[in-house]
Amino acid sequence: MTKKINVAIVFGSKSGEHEISLMSATSVMNAIDKEKYNVLPIGITKEGQWMIYNGPTQNIETGEWEKIAKKESKENPNNRVSVIPLSGEVKKISDMVDVVFPVLHGPFGEDGTIQGLLEMIDVPYVGAGVLASAVGMDKVYTKKVFEHEGLPVGNYMTIMRSKFRENQQEIIDRVEKEFEYPVFLKPANLGSSVGISKAHNREELIKGIKKAAEHDRKVVLEAFIKGREIECAVLGNEEAEASIVGEILPSHEFYDYNAKYFDDGKSKIVIPASIPKDKAEEIREMAVKAYKSIDCSGLARVDFFLEEDTMKVYINEVNTMPGFTKYSMYPLLWEQTGLSYSMLIDRLITLALERYKEK
Repeated sequence: MTKKINVAIVFGSKSGEHEISLMSATSVMNAIDKEKYNVLPIGITKEGQWMIYNGPTQNIETGEWEKIAKKESKENPNNRVSVIPLSGEVKKISDMVDVVFPVLHGPFGEDGTIQGLLEMIDVPYVGAGVLASAVGMDKVYTKKVFEHEGLPVGNYMTIMRSKFRENQQEIIDRVEKEFEYPVFLKPANLGSSVGISKAHNREELIKGIKKAAEHDRKVVLEAFIKGREIECAVLGNEEAEASIVGEILPSHEFYDYNAKYFDDGKSKIVIPASIPKDKAEEIREMAVKAYKSIDCSGLARVDFFLEEDTMKVYINEVNTMPGFTKYSMYPLLWEQTGLSYSMLIDRLITLALERYKEK
């Protein structure tokens, strides 16, 4: 009988996307092949404490896991876990598992920080490496790389929080000179549409910049592109492949945080997207090119706009650890391409081990 692979599924973290991570991890744990993998759930609290969780899977999504894990941690020191060598009874991840699946979104999970720690302790992990994770997390530098690679990017501007506080009027004047309303305001280093707003006038612009600046020192302003939101999933290491493409029909004015996760399915996901075949192929090719441009591995979801009047494709961003919830586009795209949720998880773990061996 083949020996089972020990997989640590890490969830939570100090990120503003903590709750989304809990939802994604619950879905992954429900779908993973228990005949092939021994699963070790490891939760990270918003304070940054790492703990082994031994309770029911459904308590992860609700957040109840934390109370259970903290209680067990007090009663049993062996439930405490660390990614770095420590003295005493605290266990190291590297001694416990064969591979780590960091189901973490946003800062402290998708930005290269966790990836760097796992590299230091020499443990294979699912997803992009340090460089790709860091670049993919920062919307400004992602766009810079895309521009360098000749990928079409919409007009954008970077606003530093400190400069906005010092020269608010000057920055507002500059925005209104270079852009037409509406415009989008986003934290540069956050995902799941957290902190994003759409400004139709000066008052909303100021409010939107301040909202985004609550989450990041760097705010990205993007020109509004009237058209359709198209997404494509990419899977692989050096030999990456693209899924069929899907379209988002948001229930709100744009695909914000609530529309993504808490509208009970009112937002529509259309797979495959009802666009011309040549445009779908163009997007698939661009998705793989974008993936390789940041040296991505494992997985990513690449987001695009298809302009209404011109049918021109613009690349928006790349997500190196896209959502895995029941509403998430990434697993749905692969399911419609012919790869089931369970098979997708299996493939991601295989890719992680292959990448580690290649290194």
